[in-house]
Amino acid sequence: MGNVFGGKSRPSRVTEQDKAVLQLKQQRDKLKQYQKRITLQLDKEHLLAKQLLKNGRKEKALLLLKKKRYQDQLLDKTENQISNLERMVQDIEFMQIELKVIEGLKAGNDCLRSMHQIMSIEDVERILDETQEAIEYQKQIDDMLAGVLTQDDEDAVLAELEAITQGEDIELPDVPAEPITEEASTQPERRRARNTEQEMLSV
Repeated sequence: MGNVFGGKSRPSRVTEQDKAVLQLKQQRDKLKQYQKRITLQLDKEHLLAKQLLKNGRKEKALLLLKKKRYQDQLLDKTENQISNLERMVQDIEFMQIELKVIEGLKAGNDCLRSMHQIMSIEDVERILDETQEAIEYQKQIDDMLAGVLTQDDEDAVLAELEAITQGEDIELPDVPAEPITEEASTQPERRRARNTEQEMLSV
């Protein structure tokens, strides 16, 4: 019938390592259950052996203690197996962490490699050289200006800069040194009247 919504099923995020860790933990838990069950049984058999000795059944008690000794050895083996399983689980989980770190390093290296392709060492050296040349050129200009301009020039430059900053860099005509007489002030008016009469006669 397929997917109800008609879409593709999402890929499982459970890896083979995750399945292995889960299986190891399940085996560990089963061994712990077995260990607990045997421990309870050994406690009962120990009490039973005491009771048999009280009842004078020494041979039966001895046989029961031999069985207990054998099961004690099985418990030791079980404990070793549990330790081995837990160590293996830890190794796999740590290996998963290492793999993620390696994947992160690989992604970082790929990013750096692509950035290096965009800007090569030659490009960086060229940009640094051009920057150094621009700095040296500007220093030469500063040195030349510092040697040519006098203090008055420096003051004039600062005054002009101040005027530009305040928007007052408007050039005004020079004021005449001689006073303007009445005759001089009426000369432009007479000249305009004469030009008007000539225009009317030429019509």
